Amino acid sequence: MGIFYVCIKQTIINMSHKFSYSEYNLPNDTLLELYINMLKPRLIEEKMLILLRQGKISKWFSGIGQEAISVGVTMALNNDEYILPMHRNLGVFTTRKIPLSRLFSQWQGKMNGFTKGRDRSFHFGTQDYKIVGMISHLGPQFGVADGIALANKIKKTKGVCAVFTGDGGTSEGDFHEALNIASVWSLPVIFCVENNGYGLSTPTSEQYNCNHLADKGVGYGMESHIVEGNNILEVYTKVSEISESIRKRPRPVLIEFKTFRLRGHEEASGTKYVPKELMDEWNAKNPLSNFESYLIDKKVLNIELINTLTSKIKNEIDSNLKTAFDEVSITPNIDIELNDVFKQHQFKKVLCSNKKKKIRFVDAISEGLRQSMEKYDNLIIMGQDIAEYGGVFKITDGFINQFGKDRVRNTPICESAIVAAAYGLSINGMKAVMEMQFADFVSSGFNPIINLLAKSHYRWSEKADVVIRMPCGAGVGAGPFHSQTNEAWFTKTPGLKVIYPAFPQDAKGLLAESINDPNPVLFFEHKALYRSKYQEVTEDYFTIEIGKASLLKTGDSISIITYGAGVHWALEVLESNSNISADLIDLRTLQPLDIDSIYNSVRKTGKVIILQEDSLFGGIASDLSALITENCFEYLDAPVKRVGSLETPIPFQEGLENQYLAKNKFEKELNQILEY
Repeated sequence: MGIFYVCIKQTIINMSHKFSYSEYNLPNDTLLELYINMLKPRLIEEKMLILLRQGKISKWFSGIGQEAISVGVTMALNNDEYILPMHRNLGVFTTRKIPLSRLFSQWQGKMNGFTKGRDRSFHFGTQDYKIVGMISHLGPQFGVADGIALANKIKKTKGVCAVFTGDGGTSEGDFHEALNIASVWSLPVIFCVENNGYGLSTPTSEQYNCNHLADKGVGYGMESHIVEGNNILEVYTKVSEISESIRKRPRPVLIEFKTFRLRGHEEASGTKYVPKELMDEWNAKNPLSNFESYLIDKKVLNIELINTLTSKIKNEIDSNLKTAFDEVSITPNIDIELNDVFKQHQFKKVLCSNKKKKIRFVDAISEGLRQSMEKYDNLIIMGQDIAEYGGVFKITDGFINQFGKDRVRNTPICESAIVAAAYGLSINGMKAVMEMQFADFVSSGFNPIINLLAKSHYRWSEKADVVIRMPCGAGVGAGPFHSQTNEAWFTKTPGLKVIYPAFPQDAKGLLAESINDPNPVLFFEHKALYRSKYQEVTEDYFTIEIGKASLLKTGDSISIITYGAGVHWALEVLESNSNISADLIDLRTLQPLDIDSIYNSVRKTGKVIILQEDSLFGGIASDLSALITENCFEYLDAPVKRVGSLETPIPFQEGLENQYLAKNKFEKELNQILEY
């Protein structure tokens, strides 16, 4: 038998079980199903440990000794209810009956897996089995569960969502943000914390200073329970009871499962840091051997049946391993890789009507958002102070009266968990728009944007139907923390679309299309333009295609490439210098770029100046300059000129802010490059 299981099997008949099982009055067929569902991941793990030593798999995170939690929780949920596991929750996947050939292909990096070889082990999800895998940062998983649970609540499905983390993950800010949101919104989610003694090698005594992790729920007004995680019957019955209660009365529940990690964090870590007495104590609490002993006493199992079940599962493992090993390796294909970064989306142009009115930039944003809310019943908007107050810029003023509080949601100040919740909404069939109160605050939500939203479709073919609105920019005396234009943080990240309009008409049409698009969009809205720029804007709903620049002026002498407030700075200079014959390109979309429009203009004019409000180094102007130099060098009559703001944070005082901004040096730089 297996390398771990055999050592306990030799003494199993004489072993007295360590847990009280008799108090649970479950039918024999349920008891047997629980046993089989624990036996299967144990036998798979034993095989994986052998393959690891043979060099046939690259890494393994062992859940040996913790099977009761994964199996008990999964069996307590309905198969159509989402569950979000971690590294050591193999029992979730096997209990949900994922074909072993696909699991093994996943671990081998084969195409029959779930990530096309792009991610390993349990970093994957599958809508077919309602499983959402984690990223290595762990904490955002709880926010994703919030979003899934919120969708269940809004749709009135009476569904429960369960999410896992370990003791180490409870120290992360995302954990606390997610618990707070779930409690405030009464979300139907079960937070499962496997307290397994160590975060890698750091004991729990060095991780938290409360008696139990369940105590952390108290501060959030949340119902909490402590469960013996190695007692399969306690896990299954308690989670079943809680799940049924939540379906009737939606609310979050925190469960701390007391358990232990019998092997290292991952196999290379070992367990030398664990005292022998502690390891012996938990070995004696092994969930599989103790339950097996009980079932033998109860006449549900006997040695013959155990051997039969073991042999059957081992044959299934070997057969599916052969299938996975025999599967051909993935042949790298650049086109496939590039095409899978975004979910394919066919733009459907909704034409502008002749009915127009002159409105401000801020009003155009509000109209575009309102009309999209009317178009999509499943669109949820979230942000700080956006409901009754209407947002700090009053863009959602009156929305709550029209759409209700379910769809227009004030959030606590917890950007990271709200981004993750927006992703969870998308996973569960909703659309989400999140307002960053100021684009500067996105740094508090950076991780889920970069590692959840951006990588979702590439990793496991799951859309991230999320728009994040980003009020940004200087010129309003708001200082270093409310004035940044930080688009370059995101144009660097494959998987994100970045929109930055300069005019009300473009803002409305591009926002509508951003919401149509099932991919994650960062939508930048310059605050200085909100109430200073007016335009005749189409009153009805319409769309503008993402990835298409706008040629505002045509000329032969130079190509001016810019976006956002820079467009208006450039227009002012051209209006006061009527002798300059220039192409003026408003990019509108920074990712994806309209490369053809840029190259066509450069090949015509031979000179280029790129204007951005952001500080110069590392900004989008640098990449545009490199692209133009690499692809249009023979057409250039002068070096590509970049103009950006000072390499300092953005100051508050008016004189200092004016000195900072690129606006004030653009005209001089333009004339210099024209004279080159």
